[in-house]
Amino acid sequence: MAQKTRVKTIQYILLITFAIFMIFPLLWILSSSLKTLPGISQFPPQLIPDNPQFSNYIEVLRSDALIYFRNTMALVVGNTVGTLISSSMVAYPLARMEFRGKKFIFALILSTMMVPTVTTVIPQFIIFRELGWLDSLRPLIVPSFFAFPYNVFLFRQFFLTIPRSLDEAAKIDGCNRLQIFLGMIVPLSKPIFITITVLSSVHWWNELFLPLIYVQSHAIRPLTIGALSGFRVQSSPRLVQWNLQMAMSMLMAIPPIVLYLFASKYLVEGIKSTGSKE
Repeated sequence: MAQKTRVKTIQYILLITFAIFMIFPLLWILSSSLKTLPGISQFPPQLIPDNPQFSNYIEVLRSDALIYFRNTMALVVGNTVGTLISSSMVAYPLARMEFRGKKFIFALILSTMMVPTVTTVIPQFIIFRELGWLDSLRPLIVPSFFAFPYNVFLFRQFFLTIPRSLDEAAKIDGCNRLQIFLGMIVPLSKPIFITITVLSSVHWWNELFLPLIYVQSHAIRPLTIGALSGFRVQSSPRLVQWNLQMAMSMLMAIPPIVLYLFASKYLVEGIKSTGSKE
């Protein structure tokens, strides 16, 4: 009994130490967001400012942060809705129907996951340029309606855990494939839908690379670009107002944290269920 207590004590100490290391960057961002610009470069640095500058957050909200927030929410909602619809509909026949070449198609979809995103940027850029979509949010949202391979994989693996006898019972009742999918599979797949919603939302909330490629206008910049370029000293554009940038970063960190906290139960269940075998 005493040995088990010592083991648990050591485990808790290690976990708490690891948690402190993981949360320290977030605490430092919070501390920097409450300092003046000269206070950030103060040595030795202060973790708790003597005179917290809560006005930094007010100044950030008075800037173009709301415009950036609107654009980011358009990316998050558009891509999440698109991938939920398209990826689930692609995964359904791969998991619940029998047809020739099914395994080959699934393997082909998975193989595209090994292609680095940067290798497809140039051909996609040329396509979107010919379509006249550059400097808009369409190149960032429309591709999600053609399914993302990783999300197809997650949906397929979860759909495999649902007993096939339910499909047969629904067919006996006169349901077609679409009715089975919408009326039975989707309601039973709540955990994986929530899981992919969280993963997609966090990904597009933090996405920086693709907006840098396709977005030029100030009016359609997302938060990631706005946080990098929106806080400069007017008299010296090369000087960054780090305190305001840290305040923006802190505000950006809050929604993903809250989303993970509220959806953690479904996130774990959804990921765990995708490890099942056919």
